Amino acid sequence: MSSTSFISRIAHPRVLIPLTVVAGGLSIAAFNYSTFSRTMSNEAGKTFKGDNEWIDLKLKKEWHVSPNTKHLVFDLEDKDHVSGLITASALLTKFVTEKGNNVIRPYTPISDIDEKGQIEFVIKKYDGGKASTHIHELKVGDSLSFKGPIVKWKWEPNQYESISLIGGGTGITPLYQLLHEITKNPEDKTKINLFFGNLTKDDILIKKEIDDIASKHKEQVNVVYFLDKAPENWEGETGYISKEYLEKNLPGPSPKHKVFICGPPPLYKSLSGPKVSPTDQGEVTGGLAELGYTKEHVYKF
Repeated sequence: MSSTSFISRIAHPRVLIPLTVVAGGLSIAAFNYSTFSRTMSNEAGKTFKGDNEWIDLKLKKEWHVSPNTKHLVFDLEDKDHVSGLITASALLTKFVTEKGNNVIRPYTPISDIDEKGQIEFVIKKYDGGKASTHIHELKVGDSLSFKGPIVKWKWEPNQYESISLIGGGTGITPLYQLLHEITKNPEDKTKINLFFGNLTKDDILIKKEIDDIASKHKEQVNVVYFLDKAPENWEGETGYISKEYLEKNLPGPSPKHKVFICGPPPLYKSLSGPKVSPTDQGEVTGGLAELGYTKEHVYKF
């Protein structure tokens, strides 16, 4: 805020800020100034404000969680900032190629929305993926441009009696946002099923975090893993998440229950049908439609 705009606000007849006469002029009472400063600081305590501005964040640390997937931590603009995201929302990333082309992709953070000073992502590198390849090549201290937040679904505590999260691969990230946000709030009693499919056991992202939540909330959370290629003595399910399995393990279509789904195109095709566009969910098709679910019961990330 400029000094001119600050003075003009003090002089405005509707702004009642006590003034104290001192030698040579006027000064703002210290108490009122500190209160005003704290208010302004709190208002500016979010790095992402949805103002369509690109913000460069520096990579703080990174490590592999699987051969083709990294956990990346970026510093926010200020160590006392929170990200400004809500559950569930994402950010856009951008980098410029050597030819001058912008490459823009959305990614969903996995860090707590109240975490201060940093924001965390789990990002898989895809063959031929320009954005994921660039991000995997970043070194600590390098910057990446972000913009947002992009709000996908605004969760409210006890919005439904129960929800079912159906995910595949990197589609776990927005589902994990919901799982984490609900279970960290003792007032939110929503029951949660998580059905999470992957190719192999090594491909299961943020498994430790998911298992920790499940172990601490056994009466609230049920997690079932599915593997295409299961090892010996695998305790989860083998094969795809099927209509037949969901028929036996979902409570059925109801306004008290919501299904959230996110994953690769074959998962959508099999169970829910794809989104028409980012703003159009489209009709529910596939296995869930055959079980009686409509777009009132299903949300596609």
